[in-house]
Amino acid sequence: MNIALLKRTITGFIWQKDLAAFPAWKVALIKLLRVFYATALDLKDGQITLRATSLVYTTLLSLVPLLAVSFSVLKGFGVHNQLEPALLNLLSPLGDKSLPIVNQIISFVDNMKVGALGTFGLLMLLYTVLSLVKKIENAFNFAWKITSSRNLIQRYSNYLTVILVGPVLIFTAIGIKASVNNLTIVNDILAIEPFGSLILLAGKLVPTLLTLAVFSFIYMLVPNTKVNLRSAVTGAVTATVLWKITSWIFTAFIVDSTKYTAIYSSFAILIIFMLWVYTTWFIVLTGACVAFFHQHPERTSSHQQPLRLSCRLREKLALTVMQLTASRFYHNQAPCSALQLARTLDISEQAILLVIDALEKNGLLAKICIQGKAVNNAYIPAQALENISIYHILNAIRMAEETSSLHPEEINSNSRVEDLTEKIAQSLKATLSEISLQDIVREPLRKAD
Repeated sequence: MNIALLKRTITGFIWQKDLAAFPAWKVALIKLLRVFYATALDLKDGQITLRATSLVYTTLLSLVPLLAVSFSVLKGFGVHNQLEPALLNLLSPLGDKSLPIVNQIISFVDNMKVGALGTFGLLMLLYTVLSLVKKIENAFNFAWKITSSRNLIQRYSNYLTVILVGPVLIFTAIGIKASVNNLTIVNDILAIEPFGSLILLAGKLVPTLLTLAVFSFIYMLVPNTKVNLRSAVTGAVTATVLWKITSWIFTAFIVDSTKYTAIYSSFAILIIFMLWVYTTWFIVLTGACVAFFHQHPERTSSHQQPLRLSCRLREKLALTVMQLTASRFYHNQAPCSALQLARTLDISEQAILLVIDALEKNGLLAKICIQGKAVNNAYIPAQALENISIYHILNAIRMAEETSSLHPEEINSNSRVEDLTEKIAQSLKATLSEISLQDIVREPLRKAD
């Protein structure tokens, strides 16, 4: 069996339409494969890799200020002594190279006296830390196909909660685990079978469960949207499995390799550390993609993937969007959001938003807010239906994404091209100016999900 035939066989199995005839376990498997397939397409696009690479630089720049702020808070709760063991645990895949890295980080944190920075220095310290969290949120929003960020008040209140409260909870949990392990009663129970074996097994599972809990917490809190617990846990399970596998590979092959030392000499530790930071962010963002597609299974369709719209596709989408919004307005139906339009047309929400943005800028669509709805931004015609001609719609979408620095009239072309361009514009205007949007809304109303 050649690769092309194997690919067609797998693709046919994943995207078969009639799932009603299959048992429940097979349907669940196919849906899960669709989630992983869509995630693989996202990763293949390269943007997730680019975001992970960007976060490596930001992490290196902001790591010490972040730990300094967290360390100051942890001192107040008396759990600051857990900082070093936690860092060692986080960098455990680096093997014996983790100790000098952690010692260097701890020395940087100890040398940074937050109280001696002054007001301006403290503000700059907080700004550096908050900028890190802001870039993390942007990366998560990209994975979740979200174009809007939180407002300023929500942003800094949520960020400060993560920065100040998160480390306290994590290190407190680590401290409780260490304290429980040192209790005499626990040591006594370890000598009794089968309780001793069960406790040892639980001790091995606790780090994995803590990792799973941390990933789930991140996937629910960071994206600027409501994330279902089930989807967050699915992404967390994926990230945890990838974390464990990558940690083993990193320890077995990369850390013990002498090539890095031979090539980079004393910089080998830094290079290995940067590789691990990049790998960590890549795994985290991959889990975020899985959580997104699990929560939005309709987006796994090949039609729902981000795509470059051709001119004729933009024109048809613009006409269809205006027809749907106008029909619902004409028949006194509830207006549609961009997500509802995307589900109705079985196409990505980004494509719909690109078209809507052009129609909004030309005064053909208006955004309204519906209170009490999960998705409260919906769209209605911005003018009377009889005043919106088909020519207006096509002209608006044809001018989409034109910049003020370059117009078609500014292109140096000969007189024949100029005459032909003018003739096309006049032909469209003469043919379509007399057809209004109201003329096409009397068709049967399509249902929006």
